[in-house]
Amino acid sequence: MNAIKQFRLIGTIEGISYLTLLFIAMPIKYMMGNPIYVKIVGMTHGILFILFIIAQTRASVKHKFKLKDNAIYFIASLIPFGTFFTDRRLKKIV
Repeated sequence: MNAIKQFRLIGTIEGISYLTLLFIAMPIKYMMGNPIYVKIVGMTHGILFILFIIAQTRASVKHKFKLKDNAIYFIASLIPFGTFFTDRRLKKIV
């Protein structure tokens, strides 16, 4: 799998884990008093976020992304639904 496809795949999975954390696990924690889902989904999301940064670095080096693009991709990863924006931009490169 090439670096861009890997970056897109990890970004999509990471984005889904972020949304799951924000819109499912967190409400369960605060509305039902059950923090276990935040621990599980939070740990999973953290690992996926690290993999996302590694994949971004790998794709950036291999395809010589501009600093501006790298910054946009990183900032987008911090915003809910942001990785899906990144995926759409990366789809044009592939």
